[in-house]
Amino acid sequence: MKKSLIPLALVGLVGLAEASVVTKAVPYEIDGKAFEGMLIYDNAVTGPRPGLLMVPDWLGVTEDSAKMAARAAGDKYVVFVADMYGKAVRPSNPDEAKAAADAVKADRAMMRKRAQAAVEVLKAQTTQVDTSKLGAIGFCFGGGSVLELARSGAPLKGFVSFHGNLDTPNPADAQNIKAPVLVLHGANDPAVPQAQVDGFVAEMKAAKTDWQLVSYGGAVHSFSNPLANVPGRNQYHPLVAARAFKAMNDLFDEVFAAQ
Repeated sequence: MKKSLIPLALVGLVGLAEASVVTKAVPYEIDGKAFEGMLIYDNAVTGPRPGLLMVPDWLGVTEDSAKMAARAAGDKYVVFVADMYGKAVRPSNPDEAKAAADAVKADRAMMRKRAQAAVEVLKAQTTQVDTSKLGAIGFCFGGGSVLELARSGAPLKGFVSFHGNLDTPNPADAQNIKAPVLVLHGANDPAVPQAQVDGFVAEMKAAKTDWQLVSYGGAVHSFSNPLANVPGRNQYHPLVAARAFKAMNDLFDEVFAAQ
């Protein structure tokens, strides 16, 4: 993907005048394998800003994930969209996406390694990024990936999951979490059953970490995705999405100001 300029109005930002978002492909390698993520920021703002790693949903690095990253970035952050599959793997439909995501979910060590490699790419963007203020966000599959990054002990300032899976094969690893965790969950999400929610709560309590779980009534899976349109399963909920992004911003305002 080449550098491009996208009006923020096209990605659903509310209350901002039309501005220019830079979307720049960033190639990198992990163990000799080619990966390519996207760096996204508003070029109307000068100087370094806090950086957010974003792990996208199971479709991976796409134009739609760039739009979601631009919504998250606004004029506050620089966002790097991680490539969790490798440059050669670009799912084109749900079946391909499920296969790619399941392969990564089946190997949590690999998931963590790929997420951490993307953090290092973000940290290298020193012209745009204030590397003393770094966080991570993720959507669906990406939300679960960000929680695994937190469980790995990654030294970031905060971790936010939007309608992500909450399960882990190693609940005791929550003892490694070094920063606040915020889970933004659809109360009616069939992809994340109550037993999984209860397990996550027990995990966080046992680890005595700093965590929050916000359960939004009436919301199902993918509530932040404007393209989600399967009622009762995967469906955009604009009000809940706005509340969730506000919660994300509130957390990062707090943790970045606390330095």
